Amino acid sequence: MFIDKKNLDESISPGKDFYRYANGGWMKRNPLPPEYSRYGSFDILAEENNEKLRELIEGLSKISITPGSLEQKVHDFYTSGMDTNAIEKAGINPIRRLLDEVNSIKTKAEFLSFMIRMQAENFQYLFSFYGSVDPGKSEWVMASISQGGLGLGDVDYYTRDDDQSKAILSKYREHISKILQLSGFEKDCMNYATAILAFETSLAKVSMTRQERRDPHKQYNKMDVDELIAICPALDWRKLIKSLHLDDLKEINVSQPVFFKELSNLIDTTELETLKAWMHWTLVNKNSDFLSDKFVNAAFHFYGEYLSGKKKILPRWKRVMANANHALGEAIGELYVARYFPPESKERMLDLVSNLKESLSERIEKLSWMSAETKGKALDKLEAINVKIGYPDKWRDYEGLNINSSGYFDNTRTAYYFNYLYNLNKIGKKVDKDEWGMTPQTVNAYYSPTRNEIVFPAAILQPPFFFSDGDDAINYGAIGMVIGHELTHGFDDQGRNYDSKGNLKDWWTEKDAENFKVRTKILVDQFDSLTVHEGTRANGQLTLGENIADLGGLNIAYSALRKAWEENPPENPKEGFTPAQRFFLAYAHVWASNMTIEDMLRRTREDVHSLGQFRVNEPLRHMQEFFDAFELNEKAEMYLKPENRADIW
Repeated sequence: MFIDKKNLDESISPGKDFYRYANGGWMKRNPLPPEYSRYGSFDILAEENNEKLRELIEGLSKISITPGSLEQKVHDFYTSGMDTNAIEKAGINPIRRLLDEVNSIKTKAEFLSFMIRMQAENFQYLFSFYGSVDPGKSEWVMASISQGGLGLGDVDYYTRDDDQSKAILSKYREHISKILQLSGFEKDCMNYATAILAFETSLAKVSMTRQERRDPHKQYNKMDVDELIAICPALDWRKLIKSLHLDDLKEINVSQPVFFKELSNLIDTTELETLKAWMHWTLVNKNSDFLSDKFVNAAFHFYGEYLSGKKKILPRWKRVMANANHALGEAIGELYVARYFPPESKERMLDLVSNLKESLSERIEKLSWMSAETKGKALDKLEAINVKIGYPDKWRDYEGLNINSSGYFDNTRTAYYFNYLYNLNKIGKKVDKDEWGMTPQTVNAYYSPTRNEIVFPAAILQPPFFFSDGDDAINYGAIGMVIGHELTHGFDDQGRNYDSKGNLKDWWTEKDAENFKVRTKILVDQFDSLTVHEGTRANGQLTLGENIADLGGLNIAYSALRKAWEENPPENPKEGFTPAQRFFLAYAHVWASNMTIEDMLRRTREDVHSLGQFRVNEPLRHMQEFFDAFELNEKAEMYLKPENRADIW
């Protein structure tokens, strides 16, 4: 059964709140588990996936494993994370040496030298140094640095002056003090927690906001090493570059120049003891998940319980599995695909993607607001989008990574450092077009603007996204919309800045660009007006790219579905619903979830995606096909007059 009426709440009109109409029954039958702050379709599929991975990895202990093999590395990493006796016995000892080094620092020069060494060893706490595709020369990988230093998830927490933000900062200061106490900090913990918070707040005030970072032009600032030294002289950049074995490095992309300029001033003006306390706190906080339970539980109490509203920590095996996926993602992916991914799913997906690309192409050609010149370039970009489905054509090599069955912290740091060096080794080289940025076992999908590619991992090619035996209406409403969503990202407020080769290049006429902004502002204003909870509103500018992609994905998928019906007329009705109704219900089911108030507020600050109920209801208000499918007129609460709708893609 693809549409189960038990998942609906038919006491609510589809024209009043389609999200609740489509998912109200599901929400009642699937209460929020205590270990989750959000529980929905994505999470259920991820849970099922985790069970498969657990069965796969724990089953490795029952077979003969070759030393140095992927199976050995994966098994021993997971085993070390499950060895709670050894982890509890070790306590703080895995990072004691580093904390002692921090405590012994006598001068600011010694602190800076220590910090540079930590950066080189992938303890990237004050800023990040990494390789990324060069938006100006998309065939090449460049060196980049980005802002950091904040223990909270977003600049916004530090800079807003409302009561909620003040309460969060107060709790955060208490958490810093608690971690200092637990880790043996021998000075006045609360006073130093106050100083640490003040230092992080100073960093936040000179950092780019999440919304500002959505503008790729603002984050493309290549400099030679001398220019970087000139704006941030406090740090020994040449020493760091040499430590990273990048002696031939000529230029670096400085993603946030203002941050690095002010960082140098902040280091100069901040007392040494505050910097040492901040480093002590950060070393423990960033590694708390790999230490004994008192650190794990303290972190959960603040980040999980207070900030997100979770009532219970995830079972240890799930937490270790998440870390294993992060540390050894593609190694686990290779084992996962061999066991669980049916090849026929890839073939069906290729057909769907081809149909969706054709649908978007036809829609672009018919756009009334875009000139023929820009349309031609848009069609060239669409044609050039590379499609990756299921898993990589070639797997990553993990030779040289040494993992053993004891020492969870050491295994984690070893794997993370191995991955860091893998990334740095790309700098100055051509982009590997076969490489994936997401593992096959990830329940998600993505579009990369600098690579101009869409990627659909194996794990998402399952219900409620993809039904191997499902009818067209169901599959186009679910995975078809996801495909259309990712295609549209190539033409959203960020993706539209890149050409067909992934270069940051303006290929729009001035008038077309202005027309685009006028149409997208409709979505900004619409989402800005939505209330999340008690006076907190959604952020239409922060979520604009995802909202454009949701609306575009729906339009593209529905257009493709109508073409499919021309060749394969649908059964009408089926399971009590017309084919058109099944399309929209399948879409709504994808976003079914329950969520804590705390997590709703947190995501509104941090997440570029709108909340689930908004992702369902708000795009549909711009689609006449939705109103026609459920025979709704202008009296429906969701009805939006045609002249007020956004006609974009």
